[in-house]
Amino acid sequence: MNRRILSAEISHETNTFSILPTTLSLYKARRYYRGEEIAKAFSGTRTEMGAHLDAAKKFGWKLVQPIAAAATPGGKTPAEDWAHLSEAVIEACQEGPFDGVLLSLHGAMATEDQDDAEGDLLRRLREKLGPEVPIAISLDIHANVSDAMARLANIVIAYRTYPHIDQYERGMEAADLLQRTMNGEIRPRSMAWRGPVLEGLDYGRTQGGPMSRILAHADQLREKNPGVLAISVCAGFVWSDIPDAGPSVTITANGDASRFQGVAEELMKDIWETRREITVPLYSLQEAMAEAGKETREGRPLILADFTDNPGSGGYGDSVRLLEAIIRANLNNAAFGCVPDPEAAQKFISAGVGREVKIALGAKIDPQTYGPSLMVQGTVEKVTDGVFIAQGPMSKGVRLSMGPTAVVRCGGVRVLVTTHNMQVYDLQVFQSQGIDPRTCSTVAVKSWHHFRAAFEPISRKVMLADSGGLASRDLKRFTYRKIRRPIYPLDME
Repeated sequence: MNRRILSAEISHETNTFSILPTTLSLYKARRYYRGEEIAKAFSGTRTEMGAHLDAAKKFGWKLVQPIAAAATPGGKTPAEDWAHLSEAVIEACQEGPFDGVLLSLHGAMATEDQDDAEGDLLRRLREKLGPEVPIAISLDIHANVSDAMARLANIVIAYRTYPHIDQYERGMEAADLLQRTMNGEIRPRSMAWRGPVLEGLDYGRTQGGPMSRILAHADQLREKNPGVLAISVCAGFVWSDIPDAGPSVTITANGDASRFQGVAEELMKDIWETRREITVPLYSLQEAMAEAGKETREGRPLILADFTDNPGSGGYGDSVRLLEAIIRANLNNAAFGCVPDPEAAQKFISAGVGREVKIALGAKIDPQTYGPSLMVQGTVEKVTDGVFIAQGPMSKGVRLSMGPTAVVRCGGVRVLVTTHNMQVYDLQVFQSQGIDPRTCSTVAVKSWHHFRAAFEPISRKVMLADSGGLASRDLKRFTYRKIRRPIYPLDME
């Protein structure tokens, strides 16, 4: 029997403190596919949608895939753009009946009028499909899991790695449980628990530290409790001012999940007790430049991560404070990725290879807070369309685009001036532009942690540099109005 499965992706991690709305154009700039385009884009990729396609072959499913869309983290999605994205899924219900639903979501998406966009989507799906059609969802490890998400989805599966190198595996796990449900082997229900914690679990890092230990503890508890099908431990997303932000434990059980409250409480106790445990030191720009200026014969680059301007945390990406420090330090053989500045990129591209241009670069989205722009005089070395295929452990095989891009030499540093904002987590960001980061002395990237999967193996050392951007770790800088209170670290130690 060929079961019909509704399969889709809508993914966005929303920084509610950003002044830059995540419009439909930004989804289209990163990932936006409809209908038959989806299989062409994701077949053979190490992604959740790639897993959906492979699961269909494995189980003999007929997939109906209306949309696969994801935008770089940023501000809230406007209501009309959310309507466009979500209605694509809701309207596909007319192509039913369906035996099951398989969704790739993020879990920390907010819109202009929905603090819990994923919960809203699931609610509307239930209204269309009824209570009996099983729904399986996969989520990011930084999901802010709401009660509605857990209640309305039968199966909740979150990533177990950060950097996220298990997207495919988690998509297949969700698909396997969905198949067992449709076979009548299990009757899954899910439930979520949260505590008075906004920040914890070492921000989700899974290279040792509390997150790794708690995931191992979750595995032990699942083995001891046969009715538990899956335990999802999420670190949450701290720059989202919504009631459910922060670490959570979601249990998917065969039958009523509430009977495993004791399991969830044991893990939440772990989260509380490890809330102050941080495994990665943070450095000032001055400390980063001191290290970058040291002579070394190791032949491998120092990797500097501008974590507070990380596009993957909703940072604008156009901060130039680290670039300014590199130029002033007279570093040689350095590479910088990236500065998204469409105006500057176009001027460099129009000038042409070999031409020298003087321009105000970056810090244009919120100059009052994160300015001023940096006056640079640079020579255009290369011009491209900014398109590449990811080759690293994360999102391997996926087509990505920085938009029209110029490689500009400013003194001893080559800067990628791009049209689109993009977190740097794949070597191809540089290699596609004619720069081999392995041969550089210093490589600066806009990222918080994802870059480690590809860049740490080639590095002599990794340093996280604080440029004072939107993704600051000083949460008391931000005015939270909707978060549940009291909560650590805003109200208690």
